Amino acid sequence: MGLSRLDMLYRQVILDHSNHPRHFGLEEDGVHEVELHNPTCGDIIKLQLTIEDQCIKDARFESSGCSISTASASMMTEAIIGKTVEEALALSETFSEMVQGQSIENEKALGDAALLKGVAKFPARIKCAALGWKALEKGITEQQDTTEVRQLHQEEE
Repeated sequence: MGLSRLDMLYRQVILDHSNHPRHFGLEEDGVHEVELHNPTCGDIIKLQLTIEDQCIKDARFESSGCSISTASASMMTEAIIGKTVEEALALSETFSEMVQGQSIENEKALGDAALLKGVAKFPARIKCAALGWKALEKGITEQQDTTEVRQLHQEEE
């Protein structure tokens, strides 16, 4: 009986993030933005990252898709804001391992995103849960590449 109550609580938290996503809505001021699509189910996410001094100051998103995709992106933004880029990438790797059914050590660091552990039982939903996290990785990589190019140009001047 206790396990089913815990399972129900987990479902309620996931539904809450899906119905009332945190950090939802994009800024209009030219913040770095990435867009990813999941062609399998049609989910789309746009993620904006504000990174200053290798720290994620803000993360915002918009999504069109299933409740798992939206909830996961909401949970991700909660988990990464205030973290260094390195810490955020490590969380993304941990999340990926978790939803693929691998044992992870620091589940607590994922915050509410750890509640998506059960997605591992549904292989078709893994890509839905991972979409926001993949957008995070792409966004960080693109921003780092842009920063390196800018620094290179400054050195040449």
